Amino acid sequence: QVQLVESGGGLVQAGGSLSLSCAASGRTFGLYAMGWFRQAPGKEREFVAAIIWRNGNTFYTDSVKGRFTISRDYAKNTVYLQMNSLKPEDTAVYYCGYSETFGRFRNNYDYWGQGTQVTVSS
Repeated sequence: QVQLVESGGGLVQAGGSLSLSCAASGRTFGLYAMGWFRQAPGKEREFVAAIIWRNGNTFYTDSVKGRFTISRDYAKNTVYLQMNSLKPEDTAVYYCGYSETFGRFRNNYDYWGQGTQVTVSS
């Protein structure tokens, strides 16, 4: 089993910044990638960003490119999401995911964090 514990999030005005973190523990020897997804009320959970654990390669959905940065601390098994220039449409519950394969779809991920609310006011 793998446990993911998220922290960060909160309320910020448009144009502001927030940072999320997600620490993985347990049987993480199969970790290949970690990602961030988000789910707004009434919408499907959507891909935001992912990072390949071994080499640090990163991937983003188009709507956050240039504003969000995903990074990792390899030794701490922790992934981060720095969110800048936030917009009201970024408002959602953000989830980190653990994947032993990688992908941009929800079913590519094997374990999930508890979710953290990000609210951007206009």
